Amino acid sequence: MSKFFANIQELPPDPLFGLKARYNADSRADKVDLGIGAYRDNNGKPWILPAVKQAEQKLINSEGYNHEYLSISGYEPFLKESAKVILGEDSVAIKQNKIVSQQSLSGTGALHLAGAFLKNFYTGSNEGKVYLSKPTWANHNQIFTSLGLKVDSYPYWDNDNKSLDLKGFLNSIKQAPNGSIFLLHACAHNPTGLDPTKDQWVQILNEISQKNHVILFDSAYQGFASGDLEKDAFAIRSAINNDKIKTPIVICQSFAKNVGMYGERVGAVHIINNEDNYETINRAIKSQLNKLIRSEVSNPPAYGAKIVATVLSDAKLRSQWDQDLTTMSSRIIKMRNHLKQLLIELKTPGNWDHITNQTGMFSFTGLTPEMVSRLEEKHGVYLVSSGRASVAGLNEHNVEKVAKAFDEVVRFYSKSKL
Repeated sequence: MSKFFANIQELPPDPLFGLKARYNADSRADKVDLGIGAYRDNNGKPWILPAVKQAEQKLINSEGYNHEYLSISGYEPFLKESAKVILGEDSVAIKQNKIVSQQSLSGTGALHLAGAFLKNFYTGSNEGKVYLSKPTWANHNQIFTSLGLKVDSYPYWDNDNKSLDLKGFLNSIKQAPNGSIFLLHACAHNPTGLDPTKDQWVQILNEISQKNHVILFDSAYQGFASGDLEKDAFAIRSAINNDKIKTPIVICQSFAKNVGMYGERVGAVHIINNEDNYETINRAIKSQLNKLIRSEVSNPPAYGAKIVATVLSDAKLRSQWDQDLTTMSSRIIKMRNHLKQLLIELKTPGNWDHITNQTGMFSFTGLTPEMVSRLEEKHGVYLVSSGRASVAGLNEHNVEKVAKAFDEVVRFYSKSKL
């Protein structure tokens, strides 16, 4: 008991980084890390994108290169180019100056900044309650509750059918008090890897418009999911172009995954304001975002933002980045297909179609916490207790081991129920 810090208790390790610590401590040579969401090449090594390598050289050799402070808003060339990536080159919102952009500490910082802004200023009838998908990225709940926001959930994953619970999702939108905040995963839903179809997105957005809910998009995987930046931006652009949506749209954008800038913390918040007097209000929004950034980090980090801006603004590097996105996404898709095929060949109990129906970095495998624990202890295969596996951790050298390990634990627990 501390004399100076009331009610302070030691918390358990963060689930993901605790998992990584156990993996690092494991001495087995054939251990496999399917936990932390970071891309790995076919040899299981971190991969610096060729576009990034070239951009770094161009930046370092450029005239006037320095490490001076950025403005409080961030690196303006990055903000300009990042908005075009997420909204499109011909975005009406950009042309009409309806967008306010602020650099953030990657996607987590963007969510925290957006949450703080909404907590302070949003006047919704539901006291700013944020609705999260069930399940969702574990840190979502932590980010918003730490800000004092109320959090609720909407149905998303139908575990019995390994599919989207669209009916439950739509009913939750209808039943939530008018003016609630709905956090939507723009693509490559984390942790399930299951995204709505285009038709389903249209239904979801129309229901949201009927209740005047605010949409908070989390976009962490644009281009990384399918290899196509335009395809992965469908939900966001559909919302912005939906004339029925009159409420603000907030987008939290990360370049950790799709540019491989994990440790550089490159992200942005974009707020699209649909009010008639948006010019005056947007100036106020910008000033308040600046105040929040100034009080928390003074001003955003420069190096990663300059790298991303260099990639996005140079036609040759942009083309190389498109190739890099294809390289990463196609390898992950290949591993999904390979794992599923091996499970079929092993006649592993159950249907494994969901592995290839899902997209992006993660697969919600359907394995139970008990199965996951046995995978770790008996086979040295590490994934989150929910059964979420980072498909990016699979490669040609370990996928057969993983398939056999999945098969063993599924059969083990199937027999135990007999």
